[in-house]
Amino acid sequence: MPRSPDEPRPPAGGGVQSLERAFDLLERMADAGGEVGLSELAGSSGLPLPTIHRLMRTLVATGSVRQQPNRRYALGPRLIRLGESASRLLGTWARPHLARLVEETGETANMALLDGDEVVYVAQVPSKHSMRMFTEVGRRVLPHSTGVGKALLAHLPDEEVRALLARTGMPAATEKTITSPDVFLKALAAVRADGFAVDDNEQEMGVRCLAVAVPDAPTAAAVSISGPAGRVTEAATERIVPVLKEVARELSTGLADATAGAAAD
Repeated sequence: MPRSPDEPRPPAGGGVQSLERAFDLLERMADAGGEVGLSELAGSSGLPLPTIHRLMRTLVATGSVRQQPNRRYALGPRLIRLGESASRLLGTWARPHLARLVEETGETANMALLDGDEVVYVAQVPSKHSMRMFTEVGRRVLPHSTGVGKALLAHLPDEEVRALLARTGMPAATEKTITSPDVFLKALAAVRADGFAVDDNEQEMGVRCLAVAVPDAPTAAAVSISGPAGRVTEAATERIVPVLKEVARELSTGLADATAGAAAD
């Protein structure tokens, strides 16, 4: 579950306080869409303005943050390389779990992250069928037309989802794409009730996708399977969703173990 912008970050025993505060500010900037003012950071973090100003000057000097002409601060280009490397590593950890999904469902398996206002695919294992779905690793799409996007946004408050949709718009990828914020929020309510999301010909005609969020992931992540609508039927959905949920839980445990191991090192 994403951290509330107003929720203070718990202290890490034995850590360097200035580093903890700097990373906390970067996370708060990401939660706010990537660009904030000092007063907003002060309000959400509870830190004094002079402390925030000093930390932001350091982050600007390292290229992690840049100051806009309007005096607001935005996430900087140096973070892109770090994020891409972390995404590739996350995809590497996910591949054995995606391979199991393919083995048990017969369909192409994907893992995707919510990166800012977009969904980015970080790993894929293709189906063995001759007719199969391909989504290039690294591809970015808007979340409103994808199963993984719905699975990820279902865990955000409605007002945050509305703000995201206002920034991105809701262009129609197909005639079945949801293009109304109110209808989309109802779809997210169904995702929360059912425990999984469906992309029913909304990103590409003839293709259905089933997706679930990875619980307690270090960053918002989801796993999915996609295939021809003639194979990913309602009957197949009843069989596939329990496997998706089990794999998501196993992936969550694996990521937690890897994170704990890295912290111990």
